Formats: sequence, C-alpha cells, structure tokens
Amino acid sequence: MGGIPEAAIVLFIAIVVIIVLAIFFTFVPIMLWISALAAGVRIGIFTLVGMRLRRVVPRRVINPLIKAVKAGLQINTNQLESHYLAGGNVDRVVNALIAAHRANIELSFERCAAIDLAGRNVLEAVQMSVNPKVIETPFISGVAMDGIEVKAKARITVRANIDRLVGGAGEETIIARVGEGIVSTLGSSDSHKKVLENPDLISKTVLSKGLDSGTAFEILSIDIADVDIGKNIGAHLQTEQSEADKNIAQAKAEERRAMAVAQEQEMKARVEEMRAKVVEAEAEVPMAMAQALREGKMGVMDYMNYNNIKADTNMRNSLGDMNDSDTE
Repeated sequence: MGGIPEAAIVLFIAIVVIIVLAIFFTFVPIMLWISALAAGVRIGIFTLVGMRLRRVVPRRVINPLIKAVKAGLQINTNQLESHYLAGGNVDRVVNALIAAHRANIELSFERCAAIDLAGRNVLEAVQMSVNPKVIETPFISGVAMDGIEVKAKARITVRANIDRLVGGAGEETIIARVGEGIVSTLGSSDSHKKVLENPDLISKTVLSKGLDSGTAFEILSIDIADVDIGKNIGAHLQTEQSEADKNIAQAKAEERRAMAVAQEQEMKARVEEMRAKVVEAEAEVPMAMAQALREGKMGVMDYMNYNNIKADTNMRNSLGDMNDSDTE
C-alpha cells in the first residue's frame, strides 16, 4: 500500500486549522474585545467567554458599557449582565442614565433598572423630565346650574416624576381625574355664561385639587383649549318630565273612566235585577187575588173596581205618552 501524499496531509491540516479558528472566533468575540480595549474599557477575554457560557450576548452588554464609560458613568459588567439576565433592556437603561447625567438629574442604576423592569420606558421618562409632555383630553361635557350643557377640551402639561414611576398611575388616570374636575367645576357654575367669560376658572379650580397625587407625573399646568355650548339639558329634562306627567295623568283618567264604566254596568245589572223582582212580585198579584176570592176575603165588586182602576191607569199612561210625542 502506498503512503498518503504529502499535499493531502497539508490540506487536511489546513482545513482543521480553519475549522478550529472559525469555532474559536465564533465562541470568543475577539473583535468586540479589541473594540472595548480601543475605547478604554478593560475587560478580560475570559469574561467574554463566561458571558457566552451564561447565555449572555456579549455585544448587548459591552456596547452599552462602552457608551457608559465614554459618558463618565461608573457601571460595571456585572450590573449590566444581571439586568440583561433579568429580561431588561440594557441599552435603553444606559441611554437613560446618560441623559439623566447630562441633565443633572439624580438617577441611580438600581432605580433606573427597576423602572425598566417594571415595564416603564425609563428613557422616555427622563426625556419627559427635561421636556414636559402635553396631554390633550377629548371634549368633556358638563351641565351648569342653569341647565345648559358646556363642552370643554383641556391641554395638560405634565412632567415625569422619576421617584413615582414604579407603582404610579399613568396618563389615563391623569385624563380621568382632570375630566372629573372639569365636570365638577362646570356643574357648580351658576351660569354657562360665566364659564364662557372666564374659562380659566376651570383650569384654576382643577389645578388646585392636586390631581397628580399617586401618579407618575407632576402636573405643571392645565389650559382650556376650547369651550363649546351643547344642548339645553334643563329644558330637555323638563320636557321629558312634563311628558311623563301627562302620560301618568292620562293613565289615571283612563283608570277612572274604566271604573265609572264598570260602576255603570253594575248599576244597570242591579236595575235589571230589581225589575226582575218587580215582575216577579207583579206575577204574584193575580194569584193572591184568586186566593182572596176563593177564601171570600175579596168580593166580585172589589175585583171589578180593581180592573176599572187598572184600565183607567193604562189610559192615562197612553195619553201621557202621546203628549210627550207631540211635544218633541
């Protein structure tokens, strides 16, 4: 068997070396280590290897560290690495610390990391501390004491309160509280004309209530941007009340009419009942007369006189009916 050619051995060794170097440079971020050294950040090569073993992306920690060192902040890799492992945004935290440092705002890394882990945008909060934010409310309706609806729109200038970012309420609470204050102020106004003449009364009254208590913001000013007149709520309510009273009166009148009709029907039934009793009593008269004749208590002449009187009565009734017809 012939020997292996020397060229093949050299090629095999070269391939193995290339593979080993590729694995080494992939596992060990040499370029990132060189960039850190060039920026004046002293970090060991084995520290970068340890980050790989702890499943930390080195550039997510080293690049923010370079920015922090260049900005004059005292931060170490352990702090950044622990925040990364906790699920925080290291780059945003470092940017917030740099912005706070430039604006002379006292903000420690621990508080900044806590704010970031709480779900707040700490960089935006620092920027809002330097440059206040304007929150515009929708049109908020209130009814003055004269019954006129007044609609007001406010612009709230707020500044982030870094000390209350963790656990403090957000913008929705500010808008809700300001809306409640506007409705209360409009409702306590004697007339809508006063609101139109002095809209700043709304902002002064609302601002004096300390609405930013328990929130992550500090209210700097509340400005009324627009005031409109709505419906005449008082007149509308009075109209509805009058309509309701009319319906109630109609229902009671209908109830009384129904009771009267029922009473009338009852009286007619009682009349018919009495007529039936009269007819029944009249039917007993011939029988009583026959009994009297049989017993000798009534004579024949008495019976004849009775018939004459009855006939005379019928004639008189007939004459009376004829006179009534002629009169009509």
